[in-house]
Amino acid sequence: MSTAAIIPAAGLGLRLGGEAPKALREVGGESLLVHAVRGLSAATAAGLSCFVIAVPPGTEDAVGKLLGPYAGAADLRIVAGGAERADSVRAALELVPVDGIDCVLVHDAARSFVPVAVIERVVAAVRGGAPAVVPVIPVTDTIKRVGAHGEVLETPDRSALVAVQTPQGFDPELLRKAHAGNADGATDDAMLCERLGITVQTVEGSEDAFKVTRPRDLLLAEWILAERHQQ
Repeated sequence: MSTAAIIPAAGLGLRLGGEAPKALREVGGESLLVHAVRGLSAATAAGLSCFVIAVPPGTEDAVGKLLGPYAGAADLRIVAGGAERADSVRAALELVPVDGIDCVLVHDAARSFVPVAVIERVVAAVRGGAPAVVPVIPVTDTIKRVGAHGEVLETPDRSALVAVQTPQGFDPELLRKAHAGNADGATDDAMLCERLGITVQTVEGSEDAFKVTRPRDLLLAEWILAERHQQ
């Protein structure tokens, strides 16, 4: 059995700025999308046999040529993404092989530097019987829930809170069932599984798996890349 990886990369990334779509912004001379695909490919224990990348409509051929050298022996499939993240994942799911895949990863291109160990922990947990798995890190800030007028309603115990990252891993049949329903308001794929009453398992994530969202994040990404080149 093997793993398929979906990367929804059709977003424009308006908060990041620039003319290129966010996934095609460069760090160290290569796009975030290239870094993401290369990182997933390096997780040899995951047994990746298929990449499905959802991209801005009209860029399919260009992105296919860009990523071809980095997919390794895995099959590379490119699809036009949708207006929302869930639309892109749903479109990509249609290209994931039905047979021979026992785990589907959904990974943000903007989390381009997730360590191999995190990827392999997620896949191992799915293959160990968890139908939905997310990598997490502890929340270090004090979190407050506020009302409509900005008033503090409560301060949750942060020891029970975590920040969720990607790649998130799923039983293929479950992920298809989750995306067959209404995705309104869902901020990640695990949330769709929660709506089905599925228990989502967590595994240890990494600070390196941060999401590139704003211009200053590119500076941190450059630093991480430089540090890894020195190792």
